[in-house]
Amino acid sequence: MTRNDKEAAMNDTALELQLFENLKPELTSYCYRMLGSIIDADDAVQETYIRVWKSWSSFRQEASFKTWVYRIASNICLDKLRQAKRRTLPVDLSDPAVSIVEPREMLPDSSWVWPAPDFSDNPEEILMRKDTLQLCFIALLQTLPLRQRAVLILKDVFEWSSKEIAETLEMSPAAVNSALQRARETLNKAQLRSDEFNMMDVEPDQELLSRYVKAFEQFDIQALVALFHEEGSMSMPPFVMWIHGKDDLSQFFELTRWHCEGSRFIPVTVNGGYPAFAQYMPSKEPSILVPWGIHVVEIKDNKIFHVQNFINAKLFSRFGLPEQINR
Repeated sequence: MTRNDKEAAMNDTALELQLFENLKPELTSYCYRMLGSIIDADDAVQETYIRVWKSWSSFRQEASFKTWVYRIASNICLDKLRQAKRRTLPVDLSDPAVSIVEPREMLPDSSWVWPAPDFSDNPEEILMRKDTLQLCFIALLQTLPLRQRAVLILKDVFEWSSKEIAETLEMSPAAVNSALQRARETLNKAQLRSDEFNMMDVEPDQELLSRYVKAFEQFDIQALVALFHEEGSMSMPPFVMWIHGKDDLSQFFELTRWHCEGSRFIPVTVNGGYPAFAQYMPSKEPSILVPWGIHVVEIKDNKIFHVQNFINAKLFSRFGLPEQINR
């Protein structure tokens, strides 16, 4: 290879890297909506990059670079989803606990929809697409057949044309429009319990959130439960069990006091900028607190309607959170 050939190859690689980096935040958010897991979405984006890099020399611009990359990413997501069961949230999987005991039954991480950090630094883009990153919407997407899911995300979230979607998913424009119509009909008919989270307060009450943090960190059960609606609830994936009603919440907090007392929170944002809290719990080392769960607090009429406590320590590093904190 001559020097000029090497320089040309290096320039191609630099261009490829820059083009892909420009797409990466949006591509990650697409894969997250498809897969329901930020960790799986990261894997899909990394695999997409590897395939793009290996196939760069064969890309002849019969389509735009963006369409080509999304075609690769879509195929990777579809392959992953064909081998997976539908992800869900605990409130959509079963009824609330009848008897209040320490949770025991767990399902694999692959069973659940998980929260995600912000994908973009662009405030306009975050605001425009915020409602399509709500956890209840991500759970709703998982009910769709695979290609319908991809079509709906590209059309209704990213506002692609039917022609662009057809090129990406290797379908005809007519097939795209038909899939889109069926997907919208399916979503309109879906009856998920978590769909009620769509009606949560648009602007969470910051004073209420502060009171939640204070009550939990002090583990003042009476003050904590008083923040909930009478029909308030809490779920804790990967545990199947979830709690409904203030009386049951009070019993549950008393039962798990030994585990949670002494915890501390770090504020984070999830799924389009919604406020949440990363819980660090006591460890065997008296001076150290370690990751436990990420609390997403759903508020309705200035009361807590539901707390989704996502117990998954692997999420902490993805959110840029420390591995441990001092008491």
